[in-house]
Amino acid sequence: MYRQKHKQRMTMLAAAAVLVPSLAACGDEKAGAGSGSAETAQSLAGTGWSVDGFTADGATHRAPDGARLVFDDSGRVEGSYGCNRFRGPVSFDGDRIRIGDGVGVESTLIACSEELMEVETAFVRSLNGNTLKADVNDDRLTLTTDTGDTVRLSKAKDSPLHGTQWTVTTPALDGRAHLTFDEEEGTVSGRLGCNHVNADATVRDGHITLGAPALTRMMCEDSLMDGEKALTKLFNGTADYRIEGRTLTLTSENGTSVRAVAEH
Repeated sequence: MYRQKHKQRMTMLAAAAVLVPSLAACGDEKAGAGSGSAETAQSLAGTGWSVDGFTADGATHRAPDGARLVFDDSGRVEGSYGCNRFRGPVSFDGDRIRIGDGVGVESTLIACSEELMEVETAFVRSLNGNTLKADVNDDRLTLTTDTGDTVRLSKAKDSPLHGTQWTVTTPALDGRAHLTFDEEEGTVSGRLGCNHVNADATVRDGHITLGAPALTRMMCEDSLMDGEKALTKLFNGTADYRIEGRTLTLTSENGTSVRAVAEH
């Protein structure tokens, strides 16, 4: 379950996951204003990046498998440190990035191997709590702190729609909702948070026509049932879909919007 600002986190990671300080601004100019920030925002919004490695306190680390950042086009960032997932607001000011934007990020509280947690702690220290200068060069992104720590990323290739397990991030269901599309069978299956689901799924020209959902009949806590109810509105209709890196966005004709991230 997510906890704001990494509360109740094990001591080693909690110490690293500090909030990103606000940047000095001129007058009432909004983050993202001006030609420089417009270029940065335009180049990063709606993109996904795989973390190749990072340098923290003079030590160079290989990034944990699955470490990634996904910037959406509405001022949010989500991703994985390698063990734990995170999400939060992001803002741009010229070539500078603020992840957390003064309110911090939310993170899962999974405890992985000691070795992985040590690397993740160093990664969190480099990524959060710093002013990050963004340098975009084609399919490469380098984020540099004022103290010289760097995070090196490569633009993520679009994950395939079919055969990928898409973990739903919006609505937020603590990673318990996921969908997988089967091209050969013409179906989608998975879990909507509480209940498992199966339905026909016809994909054509950027649209997915979803049939009536066949659901199990379990009852869960209200928060899961509310999120599941929202997800069921995708079915019995047609939804536009868009894949950007490891992020899938589904928007149905009735206005339901669902975001999901590809899992390894």
